[in-house]
Amino acid sequence: MIVPETQIRTAGADDEDALAVLDRAAWSTLHAVQPAPVEPYAPFFDERHPPGDYLVAVRGDVLVGYVRVVAPTPLAVNAHVRQIQGLVVAGSARGQGFARALLRAAMDRARQEGATRITLRVLGHNAPARALYAAEGFVVEGVLPGEFLIGGEYVDDVLMGRSLIR
Repeated sequence: MIVPETQIRTAGADDEDALAVLDRAAWSTLHAVQPAPVEPYAPFFDERHPPGDYLVAVRGDVLVGYVRVVAPTPLAVNAHVRQIQGLVVAGSARGQGFARALLRAAMDRARQEGATRITLRVLGHNAPARALYAAEGFVVEGVLPGEFLIGGEYVDDVLMGRSLIR
């Protein structure tokens, strides 16, 4: 359960440094398909990843997690779909409900934007994330076997989705 002083809100430009630190600290082969970040670090926000795409969880005055939720394509025929493209919670805040709260906030935002469906991709070996998504109504809709070579092992790319119609 999340502590009362927690807020979930849209990220702002002033969150960039905290998000970058969180993202680097949370990097793991459990969920990352990119190599570990090395200095000099790239900016967290850029033209393709503006602050408005992110919801952040803040406990007190500390940013403890984020979710990125966007349209998966610029196509009008796909405008009813949103896609989660990143969900991260600080190690010190895991197991306290932040990931679930961020996921639910992402679904609420998608509904507010008129979406009727939400999707995501998760690495096959990320059992904790897959369990969370399944508990929130996501189902496996496809698997790309051995799609990624991570740490010398082939890892499946699991496609999950759910309806947003209540």
